[in-house]
Amino acid sequence: MRIGVPKERKVREYRVSLTPAGVQALVAAGQQVFVETNAGAGSGFADDDYRQAGAILCDREEAWAADIVVKVKEPLPEEHRFFREGMILFTYLHLAAAPDLTRALCDAGVTAVAYETVQLEDGSLPLLAPMSEVAGRMSVQIGARLLEKEYGGAGVLLGGVPGVPPAKVAVIGAGTVGTQAARMAVGMGADVTVLDISAQRLGRLDEAFQGRIKTVISNAYTVAEAVRQADLLIGAVLVPGARAPKIVSREMVAQMRPGCVVVDVSVDQGGCIETIDRVTTHDDPTYLVDGVVHYAVANIPGAVPRTSTLALANATLPYLLQLAMHGEEAIRRHRPLRKGLNVYRGHVTAPGVSEALGVAYHDPETLFAQTIFAV
Repeated sequence: MRIGVPKERKVREYRVSLTPAGVQALVAAGQQVFVETNAGAGSGFADDDYRQAGAILCDREEAWAADIVVKVKEPLPEEHRFFREGMILFTYLHLAAAPDLTRALCDAGVTAVAYETVQLEDGSLPLLAPMSEVAGRMSVQIGARLLEKEYGGAGVLLGGVPGVPPAKVAVIGAGTVGTQAARMAVGMGADVTVLDISAQRLGRLDEAFQGRIKTVISNAYTVAEAVRQADLLIGAVLVPGARAPKIVSREMVAQMRPGCVVVDVSVDQGGCIETIDRVTTHDDPTYLVDGVVHYAVANIPGAVPRTSTLALANATLPYLLQLAMHGEEAIRRHRPLRKGLNVYRGHVTAPGVSEALGVAYHDPETLFAQTIFAV
């Protein structure tokens, strides 16, 4: 099997999908790995590192010509021309918020497995978790910086000082992102409130933080109150494979004080805050709504590529090995990969994507049976 590793081209996206250690493991398993020149430079991996691990250095076209193309972020419109029937694409996709990409994958007959919907029996998301951990921690780091006057903020120090109260941080969502955001905010001395619809998740957080945070059941009233008081609001809502629901309304944001900051980590799934109505980039990350600073970068972990690449590649490699050894058969028989299947040979197989985009849903088991019958 030929594995292709194209260089990421999203604005200031320095991560790479495969490390030299991953290349070595794949080559040892009898696979050919084609790595685009300079693909790993942003994460500190030189072409020679890949060559010594057994990779074949190549240009962009050859990387995309592989049987399996493994990336970090969703393909950009300029990369849609590389889609073709028979290709397996393995990357973050977030198709529920990407109708054009979904259409392009379907039209070309691609089989696409999304990192963010690979799911274990216990409901956990092993390939989303490492980047959620990074994004959750960074959301507070970013928010603390944006609260500085120089960046348009209110001039508030997150942890305060003796005699001056700390900033109030409201985190909407108690999953991986929300937990990591709370951990960072508590560590910086902030006054932290976490809201979630699950009393069980909040209970686990309350026990873990031993009274250092406030936990509140999320409803329209409690969210509005937390948002009104917050200096820093972090959106951390996830519905696996589906578009994020709008939890924070425009009216709620209007009640925040000028110079407060909103960071919506769920922006790549459409965002859970109504005033997050566009995706920004690391080059131009913020905009103002009613005097409130909004940060809506969809690839937050790309700012710390060395850490992010190592964390992501460690998580994805076992699944990539399965795909490399068995191709589409791995998806058929490996339940976590099957849950990650979003498009199979041009058919949408993810219920959340189908519902969000209003396109036909196809049961993967039925498609597999038809494929086996055709053979």
